Amino acid sequence: MRLSEFRRACAEEFGEDYSRVLLRDHWLPKLGMTGEEALERGLQARAVWDALCEDLQVPVGRRHGRGLRDPEK
Repeated sequence: MRLSEFRRACAEEFGEDYSRVLLRDHWLPKLGMTGEEALERGLQARAVWDALCEDLQVPVGRRHGRGLRDPEK
């Protein structure tokens, strides 16, 4: 998942403004940091997206991101 795909998926799933707040302020226990911190430290966008979806209970059917190809296919 490219960073641009990640940002688009976040905006489509959570809304443009709220996704920025989530990335900046929401603590992701699986990563031990916020999404923004994880990206700044070089974690792959897919790992951050997966942790965010898991923590916020995004249904599995939408975890590949709306408008993005399913990584399982």
